[in-house]
Amino acid sequence: MSTRLSSNQLHELEISIADRIYLQVQKWHLYLGDAGLSKALAIECQAYLDKGSSVAAKKAFDSVIVQLGGGNTEMPLSKLISSGQVFELEEILEPYCG
Repeated sequence: MSTRLSSNQLHELEISIADRIYLQVQKWHLYLGDAGLSKALAIECQAYLDKGSSVAAKKAFDSVIVQLGGGNTEMPLSKLISSGQVFELEEILEPYCG
């Protein structure tokens, strides 16, 4: 059974993700709020919160599909995230788990 967040909690999670998590291409950082991916990631995180922050972060990153080149290429967000950003998301999710 997944943990359900209130709409306010989900919005707070989305904002935290938007401002702190970025995808990385070369040395360029694109924050997920600017990329329009923070809401999708927050929703995916919510689905896995009952499994703990580490599992929730990894599964959510794998679940969000990013379109590149106008949709010519698609890949999981996890392929564009550094390990440091995985740990950052785990920290963000910790208060919502359990």
